[in-house]
Amino acid sequence: MSVLILVVDDEPDVEMLFRQQFRRDLRSGRFVMEFAQSAPVALQCISDARNTSLILILSDINMPGMTGLELLPKAKAARPDVPVIMITAYGDAETKRRALEGGAEALLTKPIDFGLLRNEIDTRVAGAA
Repeated sequence: MSVLILVVDDEPDVEMLFRQQFRRDLRSGRFVMEFAQSAPVALQCISDARNTSLILILSDINMPGMTGLELLPKAKAARPDVPVIMITAYGDAETKRRALEGGAEALLTKPIDFGLLRNEIDTRVAGAA
């Protein structure tokens, strides 16, 4: 069974960056990453992944249309079992408070510490095995 990580970010270069950082894992099939460039597309991916082992949602906060903070309660309502980690360029206390109160597991600031993120993913993958 493959495990899925959903990355939500409106910046197109984010997909290339994540694919590069996790290329060995993706190539070996350790997990699969799907990318959504908007919150509505992310909600569709979450809905489509009902019978998939979705283990983690990584979402940018600042996106046009529906923000990551607006996506958060909808994602948690659709899949309360899946942790959501928010990503932002602005790691101020108010943003962090809103994300954590909204149900986010954590808040990462850009540039992303991929060592920290890898540890988080490794923990989730091990738990899904």
